[in-house]
Amino acid sequence: MKRVLFVCTGNICRSPTAEGVARHFITTGGLESLIEVDSAGTLGYHAGEPPDPRSRKVAAQRGYDLTPIRARKLEAVDFQRFDLLLAMDRGHLEQMVRNCPEVYRVKVRLFLDFADGVAEEEVPDPYYGGPNGFEFVLDLCEQGVDGLLKKLANPG
Repeated sequence: MKRVLFVCTGNICRSPTAEGVARHFITTGGLESLIEVDSAGTLGYHAGEPPDPRSRKVAAQRGYDLTPIRARKLEAVDFQRFDLLLAMDRGHLEQMVRNCPEVYRVKVRLFLDFADGVAEEEVPDPYYGGPNGFEFVLDLCEQGVDGLLKKLANPG
């Protein structure tokens, strides 16, 4: 079983979107026994809250259900518990590396490193933008999750 954690700032936009997309692809692909996913934020100020309503709306329009997800803060034990901790942007990556015990740093990566054919290296924060930003985040999450699951389901 591979365990993957998606990480953004508050765990209400980008990382829960990636988690929801991954859960959907894992279920429809029959990968439940191989891959487990979760999400967290580098900050805990939204802990316990559902994803942003705009994220939920855009995701639902494409058949993804984000409603069961609740924000939580990245914890020290997560570096040990998960096989991959995927940052949505370089700021998250830098913060995670600073807080990660050296022995686990190899597990910390940028999420879009797994997105084949995507020019972007980071998933932009849609929080202060319009609805198109949430659509773009969902596009990137679909591409990133697709590449990630292909790699995890077929290592080598």
